[in-house]
Amino acid sequence: MLYKKILKRMFDVLFAISILLIFLPVIVFISAIIYFESQGSIFYINNRAGKDGKSFKMIKFRTMIHDFKDKGIDENEAITKFGLFLRKTSLDEIPEFLNILIGDMSVVGPRPLLTKYVSRYNEKHFMRLSVKPGITGLAQVSGRNSLSWEDKFDIDVEYVDNISLLGDLKIIFLTIKVILYRDNIDSSGKHMEEFKGYK
Repeated sequence: MLYKKILKRMFDVLFAISILLIFLPVIVFISAIIYFESQGSIFYINNRAGKDGKSFKMIKFRTMIHDFKDKGIDENEAITKFGLFLRKTSLDEIPEFLNILIGDMSVVGPRPLLTKYVSRYNEKHFMRLSVKPGITGLAQVSGRNSLSWEDKFDIDVEYVDNISLLGDLKIIFLTIKVILYRDNIDSSGKHMEEFKGYK
């Protein structure tokens, strides 16, 4: 309980600062590539559902062509070559550590999804919004893209009911393993099918 209410936030801030400092040269390099590869902002900012379903602006590296919708380009066809690399390696997620410092996210927690999904959760799955969303989570190391929406939400609720320092450290370790060995990662870089509710 102490970890969940107090120490988890301290851990998040220290971890986020460490990652941002360690990856600073990588951040600068990625920013330069995006800037010169295609016109538009370096970052992609999107409204997501945070704790208690409140909307916040999640920051990621931009991986798609600027204004692709206005240009009539399909979403999955708008991913740039470098953007595809960023998605495959999860490097597009690095700016989310800024969201952690701001206080909108945690290192470990249910992944932040679109705000329109909030009204589509059942009572049980709404519990995934009782904590801050995370850069990684139990669902991401338990099958990732191979799981159905319902299975992911069940695992998210399981995480919420059993938050602990040891559990978070284990998830971080397994996340590194998933990224390095590319376990259950969709190599196409395409978006997951939209969650439209329950069958």
